Amino acid sequence: MEANFVTEIFLPIALITIMLGMGLTLTPKDFQRIIIDPKAIFTGLFCQLIVLPIIAFLLMRFWNLEPEFAVGVILLSACPGGATSNLYSYLGKCDTALSISLTALSSIITIISLPFIVNYGMEVFMGDRTYVALPVLQTIVQIIVVTLIPVSLGMLIRSYKPNFALRADKPVKIASGLFMVLVVLGAILAERENLIPFIQATGFPTITLNVITLLVSFLIAKTTGLNFKQSSTISIEAGMQNGTLAIAIATSATLLNNPQIAIPPAIYSIIMFVTGAMVSYIFSRINGEDKKLNRV
Repeated sequence: MEANFVTEIFLPIALITIMLGMGLTLTPKDFQRIIIDPKAIFTGLFCQLIVLPIIAFLLMRFWNLEPEFAVGVILLSACPGGATSNLYSYLGKCDTALSISLTALSSIITIISLPFIVNYGMEVFMGDRTYVALPVLQTIVQIIVVTLIPVSLGMLIRSYKPNFALRADKPVKIASGLFMVLVVLGAILAERENLIPFIQATGFPTITLNVITLLVSFLIAKTTGLNFKQSSTISIEAGMQNGTLAIAIATSATLLNNPQIAIPPAIYSIIMFVTGAMVSYIFSRINGEDKKLNRV
């Protein structure tokens, strides 16, 4: 997946569109949860920003993957939740406001944390060979441009033009979904000659990361005393990562510029659509039929 029009132009546009759509669903009140219900927010951030990268590092330590593939998994674990997690939380009848708040907050925090986690991963798994370190300042600036600014713009539009934001919400969500599918397909098709070997090499590790994260984050949330609705939200939010952002960072000519690192996020994104649909269906049945669980 060499740097070209798709990776240098289409990917940033796709990310900006997805983040703008997320901003259209947010209001400042959504962030009041930090004060009103800090346990759910902090538990979710702990699972996503700390537990997930730890699981990824442990799995890669015991998995005999190519160094570039191992770094791709680490890069994925360092990314924030994406718009997909919000969609699956909605479909699962989870706490959608909590999901959106976690996605927005993790997107802000990972602006700082992502470069350091990825550089450490590259040092651990590629330290004995030449690699290009992720430029911290440049990465922070690019992530701000494609995430924080469009989210803020979306919130601003909703604040001053609520009716327009309401009308635009559905079309932007549809466009976001199409963009995510196209990005993943583009990443796979660009390496179609090696598709089967890549799936064989990274499919099982990535689905293991996905399933373990979904289970562990749910159990951590329940252990802290959160109700089922909140726990299921945190499970989805930690398990559904922003693969589009990971692919963009891996293939950007000004960042990692390493197409092989993009393969695990691309494979993960395909797997994530399937596992996300399954868990959202299970959660929707429980959240919809057994409301007593949400008062535990």
